[in-house]
Amino acid sequence: MSKLGSLKDNYAQGRLNRRQFMEGALALGMSVTAAVSMTDAVRAATPKKGGRLRQGFSAGSTTESLDALKNTGAVVEISNNWCWGSNLTEVMPDGSIAPELAESIESSADARTWMFKLRKGVEFHNGKSLTQDDVINSINRHRGKDTVSAAKSLFKPVKDIRKDGADTVVIELEGANADFPFVLADYRLVIMASGADGKVDTSSGNGTGPYSVAKFEPGVRALFKKNPNYFKSNRAHFEEVENLVLVDPAARQSALRTNAVDVIDNVEAKTAHLLARSSGVRVQEVTGTQHRTMVMRLDTEPFGNFDLRMALKLSVKRQEMIDKIESGHGVVGNDHHISPSQQYFNTELPQREYDPDKAKFHLKKAGMEGVKLELIASPAALDGATDAALLLKESARPVGINVNVKRVPSDGFWSNVWNKPGNGWTTSYWGGRPTNDWMFTTCCVADSAWNDTAWKDTEASNRFNKLVLAARAELDTAKRKDMYWECQRLLHEDGGIIVWGFTNYLHGLRDNVMHPEKVAGNWTLDGCKSAERWWFA
Repeated sequence: MSKLGSLKDNYAQGRLNRRQFMEGALALGMSVTAAVSMTDAVRAATPKKGGRLRQGFSAGSTTESLDALKNTGAVVEISNNWCWGSNLTEVMPDGSIAPELAESIESSADARTWMFKLRKGVEFHNGKSLTQDDVINSINRHRGKDTVSAAKSLFKPVKDIRKDGADTVVIELEGANADFPFVLADYRLVIMASGADGKVDTSSGNGTGPYSVAKFEPGVRALFKKNPNYFKSNRAHFEEVENLVLVDPAARQSALRTNAVDVIDNVEAKTAHLLARSSGVRVQEVTGTQHRTMVMRLDTEPFGNFDLRMALKLSVKRQEMIDKIESGHGVVGNDHHISPSQQYFNTELPQREYDPDKAKFHLKKAGMEGVKLELIASPAALDGATDAALLLKESARPVGINVNVKRVPSDGFWSNVWNKPGNGWTTSYWGGRPTNDWMFTTCCVADSAWNDTAWKDTEASNRFNKLVLAARAELDTAKRKDMYWECQRLLHEDGGIIVWGFTNYLHGLRDNVMHPEKVAGNWTLDGCKSAERWWFA
């Protein structure tokens, strides 16, 4: 470290006061103006303790639960989970995986057996010490034929979970999986306390996370108090965190402008530039894996017809949607779930464009010229979902497809509308997942509870399922790349998903809200860990 770097570090850690820092900086040849500017920058970047962080979230529902297994994926639920709970592993801001409740992670040479050594001294909010049984019982809830967990498919390859010694949990897989530690970072895999009977406490939010639950009103708000015994000494800087459900975008942005909240997710793209002009407010933009979709269920007619699906895919003006719905804050999608920013993105797959003539060809081949279809749209699928549906209605009309856009409210959308047979075509979105395997296993394989297109039993989907399994076991990265490229091609050509765009995360922050230089893009608001990683200036 340079002398100036050492000086900055000592000042940031409180080992030097402002006068001592100034004297040292001037002795190194800095001007007074530059030294003052540097002290201000160092102070702003140094986490401070205290205050109540108030966060306004765009997605939440009265069906929310403190049982992570029952979570639907609404962003406020994910943030709540990581206020009160922790996982064995954690996805870092740079996209890498790191131990969390685990102290270390090791695997066998064939990546079939994984060893997680637990941290010592970790306590649940009720004072109970973390044990191997807590980890095993929490994970086992997502396994077995009787589980209702949407994460069930992630654990189908798990052969055995057992203790080793006094502090290690061993997970043995049926086959190799080099990405398996990422699976354990899923927001549903929060580790909960269990009793002597092996049952997990699912209702109280008794976790090992940075904050404990003080008040919980599903679909309205959750209040958390700082955990004084949190095992990460350099995190959890706030005394309290309040997560509020503010579905309406205008109300959410008004709350930020009037200082009723400190942070909001999902700033409306078309008004982001206006919000940024507000006093005391700034807009943060982060590129990630979040993508906008229109879901066609193959088990609901007429979407089981390949040519109809192709006609619809060719009827989408994707760039127009990015320009008008996202105000340019995103990139066009190509009818699969992998972001251009991710490893193994297929750079050679031709971008699907709006092509009404080709769409007409497929529609005629399907025998459905003049077909009338209903597209269910809800603001729960991100702000602007209804507007995107209306744009598609207009672009599909010249093809001979008549689209009726049915608007439904946000409340209950994820539990009563999305992913339900009979609701053949709906607007939706995915926050994305850190790896190809995780994304495909969550949403696309035949037996996933969240296979929202019901894509199964076609020649392409059968090949896709085999490739996902093969790629998971393949340690040769070049061969693995070829498999994932083929997976994306199969989804692109045969799947029931229209991915019209990858939208950048747009966050609104009060000027006194600070964060590390690198902000994660695996979920909104720093991977939904703003409560743990951010602080007030």
